[in-house]
Amino acid sequence: MSRAKKYAAILIFIFIFIFCFLRKKANLLTFQRTESSNTPMDGIFAYTILILLTIFSFMFLPKPNRRRPQNQTLAKLPPGSMGWPYIGETLQLYSQDPNAYFSTKHKRYGEIFKTNILGCPCVMLTSPEAARFVLVTQAHLFRPTYPKSKERLIGPFALFFHQGEYHTRLRKLVQRSLSLEALRDLVPHIEALALSAMNSWGGDGQVINTFKEMKMFSFEVGILTIFGYLEPRLREELKKNYRIVDNGYNSFPTCIPGTQYQKALLARRRLGKIIGDIICERKEKKLLERDLLSCLLNWKGEGGEVLSDYQIADNIIGVLFAAQDTTASAMTWVVKYLHDEPKLLESVKAEQKAIHKSNEGNLPLSWDQTRNMRITHKVVLESLRMASIISFPFREAIADVEYKGFLIPKGWKAMPLFRNIHHNPEYFPEPQKFNPSRFEVAPKPNTFMPFGSGVHACPGNELAKLETLIMIHHLVTKFRWEVVGSKCGIQYGPFPLPLNGLPARCWRESTS
Repeated sequence: MSRAKKYAAILIFIFIFIFCFLRKKANLLTFQRTESSNTPMDGIFAYTILILLTIFSFMFLPKPNRRRPQNQTLAKLPPGSMGWPYIGETLQLYSQDPNAYFSTKHKRYGEIFKTNILGCPCVMLTSPEAARFVLVTQAHLFRPTYPKSKERLIGPFALFFHQGEYHTRLRKLVQRSLSLEALRDLVPHIEALALSAMNSWGGDGQVINTFKEMKMFSFEVGILTIFGYLEPRLREELKKNYRIVDNGYNSFPTCIPGTQYQKALLARRRLGKIIGDIICERKEKKLLERDLLSCLLNWKGEGGEVLSDYQIADNIIGVLFAAQDTTASAMTWVVKYLHDEPKLLESVKAEQKAIHKSNEGNLPLSWDQTRNMRITHKVVLESLRMASIISFPFREAIADVEYKGFLIPKGWKAMPLFRNIHHNPEYFPEPQKFNPSRFEVAPKPNTFMPFGSGVHACPGNELAKLETLIMIHHLVTKFRWEVVGSKCGIQYGPFPLPLNGLPARCWRESTS
């Protein structure tokens, strides 16, 4: 490439970076979709970036090799469109509701279609059978894949970056710390955390940001399940540095000093040091606890091998991340759906007040009580279906794979669209209607996957449901609330959330 082209490419890149930074500062790039959110600036911004990225791509990036591999099967690629060179259909995806984008593609091309997102050629799959094919029966042909920028912030030894023997070993250890037997002992501690969180709300008409409050609650639950008791000083240090890493997780990945990503990298190093100190202290005391850290520390292989401190730290941070946004998003949606369905809210209140009364108004919840919240449990399941927090998992084909006569080429992403399956009227009649009674009968296999499926399904799904049930119990028996501002609209960051994190005004109710 000539020197002039290099300089031009660099200038274009800098211009894009500054443009994105200024737009973010103006609070315009939020991926929020409401009736009033379309502005002329949206179109100008999208087309400007599209043109600049296209010019940049042709000048700076190598041309793809389009030769057909000699060993390629006769299967053809799925129907669909790949968009612009290199950037694909990324702008189309993020200039509208992503769910609407995928639904439109599904209607146009069928249950299997191709696209290109974030520079990655993808095959999208919208049937339960296809999801099972990728995630269960042929899971060995598809590896989990994440951007390197995110792997650097969590740590390369985290279990969800792996498959095979290492992944199986770590998953069993995580599952052991989150087993039903282990969760039974956590009920009073999770309840205490829920009460502490709600006490900070005041209760005299104060406005809270529901998502932020649920995220703080889920963070404390994550700390509890990972470390058990942790002295306040260490908890605060973990929280402070975790927030910095969290803020930089979805930011532009550059190491330029002062950027969110660079700050996140520095905070990640501090997190590793804090966890390392906790590990050293735990080793010295030789405590036999049932929390995740103890499970990781006490593991020994048949040959006497143990996990390194780096492996332990990476998996602790990975579990902490997994315990955060998804659970907090789900709880936020539950609060919204209950607010929007007054009759259903009354049914949930009646169920929870009966439990409250049986505890004489002041006794803690028991494990058995959390397992017998039948109406509330169905509300949680329907909220998970409606919101579909995890829209799709990222998998990459490690070889050419044929499915139903279509080719998924090696190196392409294969992405089962959970939301499309959850909102398919063939499996869930009137899918846009919030109807918990549909879960009185178990869904058909592979049609309901809020926590994923197969060996990479979320091992903390029972913990997420438990903390949600405990939160609902105390919310409906102690508070009434009213959503503030717009009651419609969804924002993506990257998980779907009610607009602005669902601001709500709360009043404490008499428990008599």
